[in-house]
Amino acid sequence: MSPTTSTPLRPALVGLVRLEVARMAVDRRFLLLSMVVPAAMYLLFATLPGDGLAADGLPAAVAEMVSMAAYGAIGSALSVTAPRVAQERGNGWLRQLRVLPVAAADVVGAKVVAAMAWALPAVSSVLVVAGGSHHLSLQPWTWVGLALVLWLATAPFAALGLFVGQLCDDSSAFAVMYGTYLFLGAGGGLWMPVSVLPGPLRAVSSTLPSTRMAELGRSVAAGAQPSLTGVLVLVGWTLVLAAGCSVVYRRQRRMP
Repeated sequence: MSPTTSTPLRPALVGLVRLEVARMAVDRRFLLLSMVVPAAMYLLFATLPGDGLAADGLPAAVAEMVSMAAYGAIGSALSVTAPRVAQERGNGWLRQLRVLPVAAADVVGAKVVAAMAWALPAVSSVLVVAGGSHHLSLQPWTWVGLALVLWLATAPFAALGLFVGQLCDDSSAFAVMYGTYLFLGAGGGLWMPVSVLPGPLRAVSSTLPSTRMAELGRSVAAGAQPSLTGVLVLVGWTLVLAAGCSVVYRRQRRMP
């Protein structure tokens, strides 16, 4: 493929990302909730009685910090995509995008990146509250690495939210999104250790992106090397869901 056919797509992608972030930033109440709720949940879970250590040997306060930061990021990424995209299908915004000479991959990529940007405040708020309330003594590069890993790991959830929004209407998108959110939190071991989950849920837990997201975060917090399997699971989910979103977008573009 020649440069003249490939390069025009990149400015479109950058422009769409800026537009999506600007449109999302209008809802400041949601931004505030996305920061307050996961931090409050961390304070709640971190005060529950325990032996001070998580199952993987991390201090319980650190393990809960990773879990609630992941849970908050997942919630932000899903909430800012699924219901919003379903509304955009109803109010004609996606129809306007489809008539523009913009590749489906650029539209999908822009929405995923914008949703990931929205998840970063949720991660940051939990890390700040956890560090301040429990005086966690992690190295500076550990804090940065943890925030970066958890942020990057929100990609499959942003793509999942977009996929749900493309398939559901206004009345069902939130319900489907919220049910999925609860399942990912419970099945991913973000509320309780995977070892205490019911057998069927424990069997599928290792395949869930939420499980692998928390696993990678805890590895970084412990100063250990992240699992290659965990990275591959997250990348796989992201690619499959993004491809599915592109297929649905193209099919809906051909519809009258």
